[in-house]
Amino acid sequence: MLFQDDSLRVREIEEKDKHKLAKWLSDPQVLEFYEGRDTPFDLDKVMKEFYTLEDDVTKCIVEFEGTGIGYIQFYQLNSKTKKAYGYQSQEENIYGIDQFIGEVVYWNTGIGMLLVSSMVTYLVQDKKAERVVMDPQARNVRAIKCYEKCGFKKVKVLPKHELHEGVYQDCWLMEIEGY
Repeated sequence: MLFQDDSLRVREIEEKDKHKLAKWLSDPQVLEFYEGRDTPFDLDKVMKEFYTLEDDVTKCIVEFEGTGIGYIQFYQLNSKTKKAYGYQSQEENIYGIDQFIGEVVYWNTGIGMLLVSSMVTYLVQDKKAERVVMDPQARNVRAIKCYEKCGFKKVKVLPKHELHEGVYQDCWLMEIEGY
């Protein structure tokens, strides 16, 4: 387990989680903003995308009151990504996060805010992050409001940053500095 905050628990993924991931990532409501409705996941795709050890991304399951309800990943930004985002200092310890609540019944309950705030605290305290960033699609207003409530600020628009459902979408670079 990476951390627990009240009824919220975040732990690294295990092979047993592949079925949950496939369920969530084949749900059109989840895919509307994460991965895309035109690319649903089956078990093979989940195994290829989530269970390879080739990247430096820590992939985690989010549990609430003992039930797996979502996914979050974090990673230290490399020099190429820092440059693309406009960060001048290559020495600054910056982490990125991506997440989704896969169980739609848990949307709009405040769990997303608890998850993002708890992950920022974990990254600042345990990984010594000086800044945490994310890049949600500009059209994902609900998520952006959640991140702003957690203290993230919009830094700049990343034009045509993410290919989603056949269209390059604008994204917001959002950040919070370590506290």
